[in-house]
Amino acid sequence: MPLSIVPTGRSNSFLENLIEAAVSAAEEKLSLDTVVLDVSDLNESLDAYVICVGRTDRQVRSIADEVERLAELAGCGKPLRVEGKSVGEWVALDYGDVIVHVFDELARDYYDLEHLWSTAPATRRQALR
Repeated sequence: MPLSIVPTGRSNSFLENLIEAAVSAAEEKLSLDTVVLDVSDLNESLDAYVICVGRTDRQVRSIADEVERLAELAGCGKPLRVEGKSVGEWVALDYGDVIVHVFDELARDYYDLEHLWSTAPATRRQALR
């Protein structure tokens, strides 16, 4: 099921495929909450954040691994940079125009990216629990 969020003014199959791969990976690995923030009008170097939560460090790493796998299958390649995978509290996957953040619950509450980017249009998808 395609997402209705593609950053403003950017009808780009790379963005669509990458965002859909990230959201699908989070849902497949039973993320608690997934949100896509369209920051294209607020940030010149970035179009979107995909943010999701895993319950444990193992689940956080598993979601991040699945994002990488599905993004590559979707033709989006590997992330330019991956941070935090060894710890598993917060993994950031940088794909250039899209950054995927996979948090544990405490880190998501602490960093509160949705509040930081509160003026960005958001699409929220609840995964199965």
